[in-house]
Amino acid sequence: MDDRRRYDRATAHLDPPLAVLDLAALRSNASGMVRRAGGKPIRVASKSIRSRPVLERVLAMDGFAGIMAFTLPEALWLVSRGLRDVLVAYPTVDRAALAALAADGRAAREITVMVDRAEHLDLVEAAVAGVPGRHEIRICMDIDAGFVTLGGTFRAGARRSPVREPGQAADLAAAVLRHPGLRLVGLMAYEAQIAGVGDAPSGNPLLARAIRWMQARSRRELAARRGRVVRAVRHLTDLEFVNGGGSGSIEQTAREPAITEVAAGSGLFHPRLFDFYRGFTGRPAALFALPVVRRPSPGVVTVLGGGYPASGAPGPDRLPQPYLPHGLRYDRDEGAGEVQTPLLGPAAGRLRIGDRVWFRHAKAGELCERFTALHLIDGDEVVETVPTYRGEGHTFL
Repeated sequence: MDDRRRYDRATAHLDPPLAVLDLAALRSNASGMVRRAGGKPIRVASKSIRSRPVLERVLAMDGFAGIMAFTLPEALWLVSRGLRDVLVAYPTVDRAALAALAADGRAAREITVMVDRAEHLDLVEAAVAGVPGRHEIRICMDIDAGFVTLGGTFRAGARRSPVREPGQAADLAAAVLRHPGLRLVGLMAYEAQIAGVGDAPSGNPLLARAIRWMQARSRRELAARRGRVVRAVRHLTDLEFVNGGGSGSIEQTAREPAITEVAAGSGLFHPRLFDFYRGFTGRPAALFALPVVRRPSPGVVTVLGGGYPASGAPGPDRLPQPYLPHGLRYDRDEGAGEVQTPLLGPAAGRLRIGDRVWFRHAKAGELCERFTALHLIDGDEVVETVPTYRGEGHTFL
């Protein structure tokens, strides 16, 4: 049975719009990620999942350990629900959340917050200063992993931390050590220009070669620099973990001696943007279905909703992909609409009112901000329905 018929049969008792997670695809993707990690644990990026029950399901699999959260309130909530070892991957200026962290012994043991400058340390100290019997705050330092060349005129990679060189890292580590209520436990460096950029863009061989050139040189430069940074920091204090990587760079990052764990999440769902990597393949696991509500003219159908663009630089690659049935495309003048989306192509002529079209989001977890539940499909049946963050009443970002 093909996937479209399988998904239609499994959800026949449900009315779209709806979102599903194919458990066989999830397991296959997870197995491939663990194999690529070569024995190093994978910390699950919660922003790419955004469903607590799915996070729990993944963490129960061999090879996965810990969560990389995106906000401190999210981390506090996850720990309150029994999850452990949560690294907040981005600095926080939420003073109320920091005070709550310092006041809760269990949360303080399980959560690590991110800094990349002394100003963050001062803000944390100010936020927790008045907390009675406050608990020690665990700190991780974020290191810039971007690729810079041509005398600094060319840069690839996310603009995150100002800390780049071993001396800068040692200075920040020393600043953490001067705060008795803070404890430096980890270091992180995320190479977005490798982990988050596909090296096989469709229909553009010149761009593909340029990306591969950049990534090859970036990998060599970063492996050497990250090793020097880690040595400089370990000279001052022990570290529990050194985190790096993402779904697109698991195997390369895991091979670095300085790395103790890799981070990944999007590869579990394998969204549309992950089709453009040469080094690995995956199975689309998370999809959403929209119903056909109109047939405005021959060869055109209109589905309800669909305007779910992904974050990042605007462009066609940020739109959801009409996936099943194959052979559908957007109207160039309308794209994915706020409340309705016209679709053109050979398959449109075969769709009837009430049929469903299955889409893939360009990214992974952002899909869950649009739906309150994920219907978990195994084979051709829904075996469980679980809430997303939104379904549990939370929209952290």
